[in-house]
Amino acid sequence: MGSRVTRLIRNFNIENRAHREISKTKPKAAPRHPASSSTPQEGIAEEIHQKNDPLLAMLKDVYVESKDPVPQAEAVPVVKKVEEETQRRVLKYSLPGDPYGFCDVTDVPKGKLSLVEALTALNNHKRLPKTWTPEKLAQEYSLDPKDAKALTEFFFPFDVKIIPPKTEETKQIKDSWHPQRRIKGLPPC
Repeated sequence: MGSRVTRLIRNFNIENRAHREISKTKPKAAPRHPASSSTPQEGIAEEIHQKNDPLLAMLKDVYVESKDPVPQAEAVPVVKKVEEETQRRVLKYSLPGDPYGFCDVTDVPKGKLSLVEALTALNNHKRLPKTWTPEKLAQEYSLDPKDAKALTEFFFPFDVKIIPPKTEETKQIKDSWHPQRRIKGLPPC
């Protein structure tokens, strides 16, 4: 029923309103810029098709020399040399077995940590910050001292808090709503 009412109101006196809108004076469009005309000027078309001797002479003086790119087979040994030059260190801690389907990593480049080592280092620093200082972490894991300082400053391991199960001995807060307060018109607590 609501749609019928809105349709009646919308269509009421529609012809007169349409004629009134059509008969209104329209705003005049802004004049177009003279350079934005769609037809090209005749002088430009002639210049394009003319032969320009000085430009042609300069084009003949240009000499291009190209060489073939280095084949991929020669580029690979360079990468292998770089990998051999980086110093690596043996892992201090690793996951037992192959739990997540990853291949077991035995060594990492100096200045880098594995995930297990990073978590172990952060946990040691959290438990004993006086013993496991950023300097000791840098020395222990072959890290840059500023990286070790940033590691201890900006990262921290998660805290696992185990909430004990509810027993009858633990005191619980009860709801303080009382039926008499509602009757007297006082708001509930």
